[in-house]
Amino acid sequence: VQLQAFGGGLVQAGGSLRLSCAASGTTFSINAMGWYRQAPGKQREMVARISRDGITNYADYVKGRFTISRDNAKNTVYLQMNSLRPDDTAVYYCKINSFGGTNYWGQGTQVTVSS
Repeated sequence: VQLQAFGGGLVQAGGSLRLSCAASGTTFSINAMGWYRQAPGKQREMVARISRDGITNYADYVKGRFTISRDNAKNTVYLQMNSLRPDDTAVYYCKINSFGGTNYWGQGTQVTVSS
């Protein structure tokens, strides 16, 4: 499975961005999909994830601001980010879990929120 992420950029605090991540290759094996982020000097952390059936869970710091969704027909996962804050600045990575237990990571997309 190969992943291609899009949608990062520079936005002012309070603004919005929508990330997308499209999978190609052995897409029938895709199970859960998710977004992670890594800020400079910090460990990578989970932002949101969604099961194949659409069950979602979020990190506490994005609840009410971010929404994850997926389109199984397009093998794509989205992250709508609203009310962005400077501490949301990070490289955002999409991740896919296969039914066989393998994890696949996208290349990362930079999100920068200015104050």
